[in-house]
Amino acid sequence: MKKMRWLAMLLAIVMVAAACGSDDDTGTADGGTDESTDEGTDEGTDEGTDEGTDEGTDEGTDEGTDEVDVAQGGDLTFHMITHSDDGPFWTVVQNGAEAAAEAMGVNLVWLASNNMPDVQAQLIDQAISEGSDGIASSLPSPDQLIPGLKAAADGGIPVYTLNSGVNDYESIGATTHVGQTEFIAGQGAGKRFNDLGATSILCGRQEESNVALEERCDGLADTFEGDVLSEFMGLDQDAAAQEANINATLAANPDIDGFMGAGPVIGLSGLRASEALGRDLTIAAFDITPEIIDAIDAGTIQFTVDQQQYLQGYLPIVLMFLEATNKNTAGGGLPILTGPGFVDSNNVSAVASLVEQSTR
Repeated sequence: MKKMRWLAMLLAIVMVAAACGSDDDTGTADGGTDESTDEGTDEGTDEGTDEGTDEGTDEGTDEGTDEVDVAQGGDLTFHMITHSDDGPFWTVVQNGAEAAAEAMGVNLVWLASNNMPDVQAQLIDQAISEGSDGIASSLPSPDQLIPGLKAAADGGIPVYTLNSGVNDYESIGATTHVGQTEFIAGQGAGKRFNDLGATSILCGRQEESNVALEERCDGLADTFEGDVLSEFMGLDQDAAAQEANINATLAANPDIDGFMGAGPVIGLSGLRASEALGRDLTIAAFDITPEIIDAIDAGTIQFTVDQQQYLQGYLPIVLMFLEATNKNTAGGGLPILTGPGFVDSNNVSAVASLVEQSTR
């Protein structure tokens, strides 16, 4: 068997050399693809044969060519740089990115800035200096983050935006954006509040300079038939202060009968504030956490807007892999939308088990 293995390896080297010498001998000009060669061997396929070699597999061999190594992704390193605060929402994004990296056989560097745009800008510069093979980044603060991402794209690094950035990815030179259109998501929420009978809504935001959160509240105001007050209520990291700010705003505005949290944590802060005041509010949120699902199941929160954040972590890794190895691009100049969807009493039980697995 050992002798046969070495004979097969020698045959593979000859075949690869022949492929590099003539584009007509392979299914593509690059070699190492799923198409078989004219000689009928399975080198470069996922299945292989007993006589086949390990070239083109995840393990590879020292004799493998550079094309085979790149095609399998083992030498590729992608950076995902976000404004993550390591809370329940971003944990699911990271889970998606890590699952995709494992499936594609690439290296993932996850970099979180904890809602600090200056730190995120530095992390983008770091990824560029490290020679990243692809950068996927959220874009909550365009003025501070666009220069670094544009520099990456201009330097030949594939760039994808995720979560926030749908309005600016084209100006950066990013391949596409993976996320939801925040204004449209807000519009959907406004229509639901109309159906639920609310007349005046406090739209609480958990980040002061995040344009995506502002767009959620703007979309809400666009379709809601009553009044909308959009205010920054404090960061998620200090939920007690956030709840106190919401409590004070509600107390100062007795006509408010609805609360929209621009995220899941602040949605729960709004629920606690209303309970502390003894106010019967129609409450909704954006995004999914186990606590949000429990509250919808209990009927204390009416619905949440689901942007399927697992996909926002998973898809950019797959797309960067395909662009690097097969020159594929997706989107056709348009964003790849992961939402909005809605979770309410009608489908909460079906989603709950997936939330427990940290994939929703």
